This record gives sequence, C-alpha cells and structure tokens, in this order.
Amino acid sequence: MLPDFTNPADWLPWAFASLMGLSILVYVVLDGFDLGVGILFPLAVPEDQDKMIGSIGPFWDANETWLVLAVGLLLVAFPQAHGMILTALYLPVFIMLVGLILRGVAFEFRAKARDHHKRLWNRLFFTGSLMTALAQGFMLGLYVMGLDQTLATYAFAMLTAVFLAVGYSFIGSTWLIHKTEGALQLKAVRWGRESLWGVVLGIGAVSLATPLVSTRIFDKWLSFPEVIYLAPLPILSGLLIVWLWRMLRAMPFADDRRSWLPFLVSTCLFTLAYLGMAYSFYPYVVPDRLTIYEAASAPESLFIILVGACFVVPVIAAYSILAYVIFRGKATALRYD
Repeated sequence: MLPDFTNPADWLPWAFASLMGLSILVYVVLDGFDLGVGILFPLAVPEDQDKMIGSIGPFWDANETWLVLAVGLLLVAFPQAHGMILTALYLPVFIMLVGLILRGVAFEFRAKARDHHKRLWNRLFFTGSLMTALAQGFMLGLYVMGLDQTLATYAFAMLTAVFLAVGYSFIGSTWLIHKTEGALQLKAVRWGRESLWGVVLGIGAVSLATPLVSTRIFDKWLSFPEVIYLAPLPILSGLLIVWLWRMLRAMPFADDRRSWLPFLVSTCLFTLAYLGMAYSFYPYVVPDRLTIYEAASAPESLFIILVGACFVVPVIAAYSILAYVIFRGKATALRYD
C-alpha cells in the first residue's frame, strides 16, 4: 500500500524508509564483495593476495559509507526504532564494529609491513572480514525472527550468519572474476561455483522462515491473489541462479570483456532477495512491533533532514561512481611506494 503523497506525515516516513532501505541494499552489495574477498583471503597464495587487496583497495572505505548513511537515517528518522533495534542487537553490533576496525587497520598496515609481520596482518584482515560478515548475518537472523531472544531464534541467527558469510564470499568471488585474470581468476571461478550453493540455501532458509514467523507475512505472500502477483519474484530468482551456475561452469569466457556479467547477475539476485524481505516486513521497521509511521520523527524534523539528504546522498553516490569509473579494469598489487 502506497502512502498518501498529499500528507507529509504519511509520505515522509515512507520516503526515509525507502532511502534507508536503498542504502542498506547498496551496502550489502558493495561492502559485501570486499568482505567476501577478505573471507576468501586465506585460500590464495601471497602474490594473489596482493592482487585481491588491489581489487578492493580503491573502493572498500567508500563502500562502508553506505552503512554509516543507513544507520544515520535510522537514528534521525526513526529514533524509537533505532533504540529498540540497537538494544536487541548490541553484542553483534559490537562484534561487527571490532571486525570493521580490524579490517581497516590490517588493510593499511599489511601494505607497509615486512614479510614476517605481513602474515599477522593478513590473518587479522581475514578475521575482521569474517567477524563482520557473521555479525551481520546474526543480526539478520534475529531481525527476521522479530528480535525475539530464544534458543530457537539464536540457532536460526547462527545459521543465517554462516549463510551470509558464504553469500559474501560468493559475490566476492564474482568480483574477483571481473577484476583479475590468469590463475587467480580461475580460482575465483571455482570459489564461485562452490559458494553458490550456500547462497541458495541462505535465500531458501530466510524465505521459508519469514512467513512461518508471522501470520501477517504468511498472508502477504501466500493468500490469493497475492501469490499470483508475487510469483515472478521466486521464479526470476531461480532463473538467475541457473544462469549463474551455467556461466560459472562455462568460464573463463574467451572474451574476457564479459567477466563483469557474473557480478551483475549476482547483484540482481541479492536485490531480488532483499526486495522480497522488504515487502515482507513493510510497513514495520521493527517486525510486528513498530511501524515506520509510529517510529518516525515529527514531519517538520523529517522535512529538514530530507533537505540535507538531497545534498548528501547524491554526493556519496557521485564519488562512489567516480571511484569505480577511475579504477576500472584489472587489478594490480596495491602499493604505497
């Protein structure tokens, strides 16, 4: 149900929820691939590790800006929801922040460290990447379960933590297919084939669990005629998975200019999965507890924040796009000398 666009108290919360949702989606895709590269790091030989770092070097810190934007929008636009969500997820958020700090420090220090210290920073880079991915997956699982704190919800959250980490490694492998060549590209193809099944299981687990948690969500997906209208979403997802599998089996392509295609298709798959989850929970920002309209700040405050967002968001998008345009092409080892 779309908001009444003649009433600011109706459309402003919807606009901020949409902007926050877009920020999370962009973060999951962009920081997802560089977290995935970090998770795959121990599987590569040292010379390949330098190229893997080079493939994300110009982008990783800008990618994390989208997470800051999403959390900032949650705080200023939906302060009540911010308090409820962050209180329930305090520990995994703390672990995620520690992981992000470890990644950032290790990323910079390994480029200058001597060989016997470089191995330590490599391990910390992998550890920080894995911690961040697992923490985000755990938060996703608890959110899907309505932020309930039980043994069953914890078990599901641990399951989604593993699946999200595998999903990040998958999209990271498709990024490496695009940005590398030779032996490392062949390894990335193999990593993509192996991790694709984790993506399938993860999407399947969340898709099956979400309707079972809430009768409201069950009715939104499986009542008639909604089940007919929404059928293209799982059908398209299935077709994209088959396409990815066929592409990864056929790679490397004779024409390497199409090496970007697996990353693009995996991005579309992640987007469809995210849109399905967004549809399931709308209009709730805290599942079945608090809607975006109940949690929203006053319309006057939201309008002032919207004016600022109209300047900030295009700037973030512009410098992100500029970085990808300038540093297009195959990656080389990242060096500061």
